Amino acid sequence: MLQDNMQTKLSKFMSKILRHSPEEFGLSLDPTDGSCTVAELMEVFRVQTKWSKISESDVKEVVARCEKQRFEIIGDRIRARYGHSHDKVSYPAAIPPNVLYHGTNVQAAPTILEQGLRSMHRQYVHLSEGLHFATLAGKRRGELIIVAIDTEKASQAGVVFYYAGNEVWLADAVPAEFCRVNDNSEVVQYHE
Repeated sequence: MLQDNMQTKLSKFMSKILRHSPEEFGLSLDPTDGSCTVAELMEVFRVQTKWSKISESDVKEVVARCEKQRFEIIGDRIRARYGHSHDKVSYPAAIPPNVLYHGTNVQAAPTILEQGLRSMHRQYVHLSEGLHFATLAGKRRGELIIVAIDTEKASQAGVVFYYAGNEVWLADAVPAEFCRVNDNSEVVQYHE
């Protein structure tokens, strides 16, 4: 079993490989779902001096214990569920719960409420079914603000939501009129 700090470092390295720069490590991900075989990922580790002793069980432990559920293993394949900045990964369109959440910070909230949620440097806007994942995502960037998304109205207006698994939802963008702050803060609620 890896120590917590090594699990965190391995998770970050796996994110770099599976979410951001697979080509840097000679890895080619399946263009439909962003996956590769666990064996292919293990080969990447074996040629990295720092990671050459990582075992398949270490990787499975990181997948299982990652609080943000960034990765999944299905059969002999592994992938990052979301957060890709390399080739666009496709997800199935689905009907989300009536409200989804996006964690952000006090500085970004006014812009979101004015311009909506945009993918910025990622492929999709990341949304959560519950406050837990939204809080995890937003709290690392300063004072936390949770934005609630009215998905029913957004869907009616043509916004497509994609299910990435384990309470994580994605959208290409969400217009401001479907966004509101999820508390009684002074930031304006839904734009009318």
